[in-house]
Amino acid sequence: MLCQSPKRSRYPLPKIIGLVNRRYSDSYAKRYGHIVRIYQKRYFAKEVDSRLGLLTVSSYIHRNPIQTKQPMVERLELYPYSSFPLYWDDSLLAPVFLDRELLRGLLPTPFEQNNMAYCMYCLTYAQNAEEDEHAEDMEPPVM
Repeated sequence: MLCQSPKRSRYPLPKIIGLVNRRYSDSYAKRYGHIVRIYQKRYFAKEVDSRLGLLTVSSYIHRNPIQTKQPMVERLELYPYSSFPLYWDDSLLAPVFLDRELLRGLLPTPFEQNNMAYCMYCLTYAQNAEEDEHAEDMEPPVM
């Protein structure tokens, strides 16, 4: 997930997402009698601080369904659990929190500044995103 948190947020985004993940996994375990962890690795967050970094991370996230050992779909626009189909087809209604103008505005030349060009960028360039090696304190914020 690539998201932007408010600059003066009272709660750090990594702690909020860690809490959401923990509550979901606890709920899942209780509902289905699951004993081991459902997530392979702990949640990590890293600030993206450049135009190229934002394009790299967004492309990496969008390409995940086809970059796995066994691809989840043949074509990215067919994966329903991603925002990629919303970039692929501008006529689809996007949720209010999705800014489809941001990424297309960051594309380097020779790409045009539109959503289809962003999709072509994602399909053309396989990206690598590195995980943060240090463990984070994942205690939930007190609410």
